Amino acid sequence: MSASPGSAQQASATHISGSTGKSDITIGLMSAMKEEVDSLIPEIQNKTEEEHGKRIYYKGVLWGNKVVIVFSRWGKVAAAATSAILIERYNCGEIIFTGVAGGVAHGLNVGDVVVADRLVQHDMDATPIFKRWEIPLLGAKFFHVSEARREQLASAAELFLSDRIHADTTKEQLLKFGISSPKVVTGLAASGDKFFSSGEDLDRLRSDLPNVACVEMEGAAVAQVCFEHCVPFSVVRTISDGADDGAHVDFQAFVNEIATVYSHGILELALSRSLPLEN
Repeated sequence: MSASPGSAQQASATHISGSTGKSDITIGLMSAMKEEVDSLIPEIQNKTEEEHGKRIYYKGVLWGNKVVIVFSRWGKVAAAATSAILIERYNCGEIIFTGVAGGVAHGLNVGDVVVADRLVQHDMDATPIFKRWEIPLLGAKFFHVSEARREQLASAAELFLSDRIHADTTKEQLLKFGISSPKVVTGLAASGDKFFSSGEDLDRLRSDLPNVACVEMEGAAVAQVCFEHCVPFSVVRTISDGADDGAHVDFQAFVNEIATVYSHGILELALSRSLPLEN
């Protein structure tokens, strides 16, 4: 049984409107990569900052949208705690999460972008009391993102990869990471408190959840918090590795030179340009 998209998507239809995607709500922008957050901070107008739970929350206006931006840190608990503060303390009516992920689906390459349509916690196992991957007491395995924002973010990612990537990166950087024809994929993202860095673990995940596009450590926890609060959410991930034995190679360099540029460009295109939102 999967969580119905109804509650969160009804909220999305209420809050997100118009041809530009601008709204009067406050959008929470989260990333597990500090570098991605740091790249957005200089763009914030009327910026204020507050510390809660060892995190700095930056509040202001970004490309015409009221936002609160925060570095969530790594892992499901960290991401869930951060999401709850965004919703309860800052009254965020939507959350967008960006970051990197390991590619799981065959055909995904370093430099591709996954815009999640559903999320699952691959390490949730309360059997035999509940079915595997089912969140206890919620009756849900999969959490659906905001359809309107998902389509907008996918369009923004495609536009970035076709028009902006060569302006925002160098040929040397793309060659360094083997990025030649990057693409955008919409699919299932799996989250868990594990960094995948072995082919054996990857094969096991593919066997257990054959429809997974990518694996990461935060998105489904954010999804659960948003679902419980009826807040629409979206997750965008840049593929940094193949979630196998080479996953650790040049990871920090990839974050600095590629992932940060991707997330900044995609968010800017999605939040500031006239990309239609169809509710």
